[in-house]
This record gives sequence, C-alpha cells and structure tokens, in this order.
Amino acid sequence: MLINDLASERWLKMFESTYSKIIFKKISQKKTAKYSIYFILALILISFLYPIFSKTGYDEINLDKVLLPPSAEHWFGTDALGRDVFTRVIYGGRVSLMVGFVSEGIAILIGVILGSLSGYFGGKIDSLIMRLTDVMLCIPTFFLIISATAYVEPSIWNIMIIIGLTGWMSIARLVRGEFLSLREREFVMYEKAIGNKNFIIMFKHILPNALNPVIVSASFGIAGAILTETALSFLGLGVQPPVPSWGNILTSGKDILEIAWWISLFPGLFILLSVLCYNLIGEGLKDALNPRQYD
Repeated sequence: MLINDLASERWLKMFESTYSKIIFKKISQKKTAKYSIYFILALILISFLYPIFSKTGYDEINLDKVLLPPSAEHWFGTDALGRDVFTRVIYGGRVSLMVGFVSEGIAILIGVILGSLSGYFGGKIDSLIMRLTDVMLCIPTFFLIISATAYVEPSIWNIMIIIGLTGWMSIARLVRGEFLSLREREFVMYEKAIGNKNFIIMFKHILPNALNPVIVSASFGIAGAILTETALSFLGLGVQPPVPSWGNILTSGKDILEIAWWISLFPGLFILLSVLCYNLIGEGLKDALNPRQYD
C-alpha cells in the first residue's frame, strides 16, 4: 500500500511538472502574452526599485522649473509646481499596481470561499449565496463604490478594500460552476468514503482543480481594479494628493492640457499599456489553461 502511495505521489508530481511546462510553453508561444508579461514585470521592478535609488521625491517642489517640457533632465517634463512628472508617474505606478493586486486578492478570497460553499453544499446555502450574488450584480459596481467612498476616508487602503468587496461576484459564479461539475467525480466520492471532512475535501482536493478559470479571471480583474482606482482618483474620490496615482496626475493636467500636454499624456499611456497587457495576459492564460487543447 505504501509503495502504491509513493508511486502515485511521484506520478502526480511528474504530471504537475509536465503540465506546468506545457502551460509556460503555450504562453511563450503567444507573443502578445509573453511580451505583456515582460512589460508588467519591468513595470513592477521599476515602480518598487526606482524610489529607492532616486534622489528626487515625488512631491519635491521646484518653482524655478514649472511646466518644463520633456527633456534629458526631466524625461516626462514637470508639472505646475515644478515636480518631476516621471518620478510621480513611477510612484503612481506603485500605487496603482498595489491597488490592482490587493483588491483583486480580496475579491478572489471572498469569491472562492462563497463559490466553494455554494457549489459543494448546494441546497439552501447555494440559494442564499446566489441570491446575494444576484443582488450585488444588479447594482452598478462603480456607483456602489462611489457611494461607499462617501462614508469612509478616501485612502489607498480603503479604496483597495472597497474595490475588493464589490468585485467578487463573477469569481464566486466561476468557482460554483466548477464545484458543481467536480463534486460528483470519483476522487471526491473516495474522499467522502474514507471519512475526510467536507472542508478538507473542498479546499484540498476540489479547489486546486477549479482554479484555472479563477487565474484567468484574476488577470482581467487586476486590469479592472486599476481602471476603477484611476477613475476614482480622477474624480477626487481615490488616492489623495500629494500621494501620486495615475488618476490624480491626470486630473492635475486636464486643466492645462493645451500648454502642458505631457502631464496627462504619460500617465494615460501607462494606464493604457498596463491594462492592455493584463488583458493580453488573461487571453494567453485562457488559451493555455483550456483543457480541450490537451485532449
């Protein structure tokens, strides 16, 4: 029996290793997804490492260098207070990336837990969770977020929590659907027969087999969270100055767009590229994780 268990475990590890290699190979074959991953990794590294080595602070005012166009000294120009726009965009990238990852992490945690409970137990629990999901989906998410920000102080942590608490519904539906199809499989029946507890079966045995659509959805969700944070900051309801985010940098440049176009152009380009790259990564993951192509 022990020999059989060891052989099964060795085979499982070999399969997982081979499957991972296939996934990476499929993604690397799709150039748009591969280069999008490179861009996001580079953006993460620059956003978190540049402030450590930079001698210029994001809120360093220099009234002798007001509204200077892009140059060798100031790559993205300066704003109305003489602050270096490149430094502010890089700092703003750190804020936007943190919002994307943390808020989507909160959404995934809530969605996975509720979707697992709904799909595994069914019955009244399923009905209750799905009705809650339907109610949340009926409310326009952005207006719900705006309403929530009216009752809390607009800060980066509150924004991350609010976006996470209002973005779990699609993930819950995905996980529920996977659980409904997996809970009647033979390996689940075996785990029940040997007396394993429901939560061990759910989160140790079923959930790892239900994560593929969640991974794909997470990539799209991060892009959506970045756009939401940007929109809130643009409206003055998100991250508050002097802390820079791509949204409030856009706001600072919109009134002087004709004479200082660079203030809004560069954060807008970073928003466009980062959201586009996350969507392309999601498309690549969707193709790579599609089980039908391995039949």
